[in-house]
Amino acid sequence: MYRSLAVLGTLLLLSTGAARAQGPSPDTLEAARNLVTTLRLSDQYRALLPGILLGLKPSLTQDRPELERDFDALVPTVIDTYATYYNVMVTNAAALYAKTFSADELRAIEAFYRSPAGQKYMLNSRALAEQTRQIGEESSRKAADDLKVRMTQALREKGHKF
Repeated sequence: MYRSLAVLGTLLLLSTGAARAQGPSPDTLEAARNLVTTLRLSDQYRALLPGILLGLKPSLTQDRPELERDFDALVPTVIDTYATYYNVMVTNAAALYAKTFSADELRAIEAFYRSPAGQKYMLNSRALAEQTRQIGEESSRKAADDLKVRMTQALREKGHKF
């Protein structure tokens, strides 16, 4: 009896592993692509290019004006090269969402982001994330200062000198 349960359990585990290895369903992938479009990830990825080029420029041009002019002139031709990477980023993002969420969950998330509240959230999310990060840093700094005073005092009470 126990042996047949073990075999059944093993087969069940193997079958669920094989189903996962097959990847998301076409329906889930389509829902993920729709969500990626709604989230405007393509716009976010396109916005990365100027930063990439700005980061490359100093090392390639070495503060030489003639190189800088030629570099700037080449930028429009390089944009086409970036399209390949951009398309891969969008496809990989959709695959990640499809791997993480079911088709129904993806549709629910997309419905939120298409709603007025979701649109407002998308417009403000970067600023909110930055402000939240600042709040965390400020609170952590204040906590560290307070903890340092308290720990120093407690250690002095134990006879330690600073």
